[in-house]
Amino acid sequence: MTCVSDEWSAVDIGVVEQFEDQGWAVLRDVLSSNEVDRTRRALLRAADASEARGIPTRMDYLDPGGNNVRVYDLVEYDPVFAELLLHPLVVAHVSHLLDGDLSVSNFSANIAFPGSRSMNPHNDQSTVMPEPWTTRYTMNAIWCLDDIDASNGATRYLPDSHRSTCFADVPDDPAREMRSFEAPAGSVVLMDGRLWHTSGENSTTDRERALLFAFYARSFLRHQNNWGRSLSRDTRRSLDPRLKEWLGLGTGNMGYGTYLAQR
Repeated sequence: MTCVSDEWSAVDIGVVEQFEDQGWAVLRDVLSSNEVDRTRRALLRAADASEARGIPTRMDYLDPGGNNVRVYDLVEYDPVFAELLLHPLVVAHVSHLLDGDLSVSNFSANIAFPGSRSMNPHNDQSTVMPEPWTTRYTMNAIWCLDDIDASNGATRYLPDSHRSTCFADVPDDPAREMRSFEAPAGSVVLMDGRLWHTSGENSTTDRERALLFAFYARSFLRHQNNWGRSLSRDTRRSLDPRLKEWLGLGTGNMGYGTYLAQR
């Protein structure tokens, strides 16, 4: 798996234009099948390790039905997850869409097994800042470890809802008008943090749907995850210096380098 270098991959203007217009876009073939398999194995080990630490992976209040497995603090469990956060193609697009000023607010996984049901509709930017949401300050990079579609519980989104600036703009039942993302394994779905969405229902009998959610935010916003507490000292020491900064583990003020570069 390729890590980020000084020469970031070129931004796909078509992807950016779709993202700006629709609030989402798909980067295809980001991971090879071998890389997908490696990441999936690491995710299953991470789920076991989370349970062993006493951190539950099944939460009925969040995912009714008990058929979803969630894993938090992914960076703690395997170097592959840090590599994903440094992937040059994804970083190039996220940096472009967040005006060159990004931090990693959270990185978690959601595995939807057959019979899983939807969580409550929401937008992620509302979890880190109050309304109005007039500017995109957050976004997700959703790593697909399976082919995703409506039948196996792909994330569902409300079209054009990234233009909503407050709760009052959203329909009383946003889930009714939602549509499912479709993407092959190895793809990354880029999603505006203001786009209303929910997890889909896995109505299959034999297909899983494993997704990793890298939630990025502008550096002035407080992180969802307290990385200084959730990552062990050994893990923090092993991180790439750029990733340390994005996780808020550096020694200086976050975002100050971006400020200097723009003067």
